[in-house]
Amino acid sequence: MTTATMRPAAVAGSFYPGNTRALSAAVGDMLADTRTPEAPAKALIVPHAGYVYSGPVAASAYAALRKSAMAIRRAIRRVVIFGPAHRVWVPGLAATSADLFETPLGCVRVDRAAIEAVADLPQVEINDKAHATEHSLEVQLPFLQGVLDDFAIVPFVVGGATPDEVAEVMERLWGGPETLIVVSSDLSHYLPYAEAQEIDRATADSILRRHALGDHEQACGATPINGLLEVARRRNLTPTLLDLRNSGDTAGDKSRVVGYAAFTFTEAADD
Repeated sequence: MTTATMRPAAVAGSFYPGNTRALSAAVGDMLADTRTPEAPAKALIVPHAGYVYSGPVAASAYAALRKSAMAIRRAIRRVVIFGPAHRVWVPGLAATSADLFETPLGCVRVDRAAIEAVADLPQVEINDKAHATEHSLEVQLPFLQGVLDDFAIVPFVVGGATPDEVAEVMERLWGGPETLIVVSSDLSHYLPYAEAQEIDRATADSILRRHALGDHEQACGATPINGLLEVARRRNLTPTLLDLRNSGDTAGDKSRVVGYAAFTFTEAADD
């Protein structure tokens, strides 16, 4: 019998509570403290800073998912997550050789078959160093554990890939109602409060129009966002802005803030 390999939690206790009970309570409180409407989303854009900063904004997207019909939530068995590389640079998209990702709420399975399904693409590589300390994917897992039942993840750290290369991976793993796509990204970084508000509003408007972002100054995850926007145009997905704030709104200091937004993308209803 082969022993399962695990990617240990790297930012528990810093980006979010490291204690199981405290983390469960924090996620539950943030999900409850939102007026987000029901949204049976196919894809989400959510921020990835420490929970004290961006957690309430991310929670708005996950709360929308939780408010969906139980049949919709239970149908989701695979979550494909794309987050930008912060620690280890990769030329394309880094998948993982791990079988499990750990959080204080338990371990999340990795869908090895899904990774094998894109392993032939030249932009995809297995690179566990890129995943070892990367927070942009990990911070999404406790929220997913809080709203979904039995699911597996397909995690990708995105480095020098093009939006088209990201879109190619998304399309191959798009699936049906069993698959949710998550793009992890913050918006502008370290600007004065009023300037950040103006720039982030323009970025949000571009996403709502399904227009590609111009650079990574608008969003650290501009590449996976643009990949999703490309697929959204092809498949006529409808984006909805759920929350747009910055760290000055959530953590108080308005001298240098980081912007956050949460979006859902929904598929057209069948006729």
